[in-house]
Amino acid sequence: MRNINSVKQEFLQKWIWCLRKYSSQKKNMSLLDRKKAIKLSADLAMASTRNKTTRWSKALIANASKNSSSNKVLMAHVPGSSPPQRVRKSSTNYSHSTRIRRCRRNRAVYRPKDRVVASFIAKKLVQKRTRRLKSLLPGGEFMDDVSLVEETLDYVQSLRAQVEVMRCLVTASELMILNPS
Repeated sequence: MRNINSVKQEFLQKWIWCLRKYSSQKKNMSLLDRKKAIKLSADLAMASTRNKTTRWSKALIANASKNSSSNKVLMAHVPGSSPPQRVRKSSTNYSHSTRIRRCRRNRAVYRPKDRVVASFIAKKLVQKRTRRLKSLLPGGEFMDDVSLVEETLDYVQSLRAQVEVMRCLVTASELMILNPS
């Protein structure tokens, strides 16, 4: 990922631009409309900051483009709105695991039952957590496990930058309210 300060600056610029465009569309917004506008503009700004280099950014853009017809003005200036592509697992991994299974079947392996049960429970726990992570990450349901970890790390870094920018904005607005000079 790029320098975090340049990412924050670019995110802030795009976020403010999206908020202005959205608010120019709708003059009298309710509290719920404002909340949606803030979330949508933050998602689009964060995704466009990544320049379609990650699957989660493509998924955020695709979700925003299909959710509402009022998003068309914002989507016109965001690069790419195609849905995320399903990632296929490579055939070499499949044949490798098949060979390992065949070798294991031919040998008699004696393991204590406790060890077998523990490995079964650990495997199920990892599968459950992987499914949960895939549901949390935008576009995660289309990723294999290795891509999922890489994309999650990138997404978390982007979310941290977004939160820091928003915190700075709140602090600045509070200072403006307290010291209106």
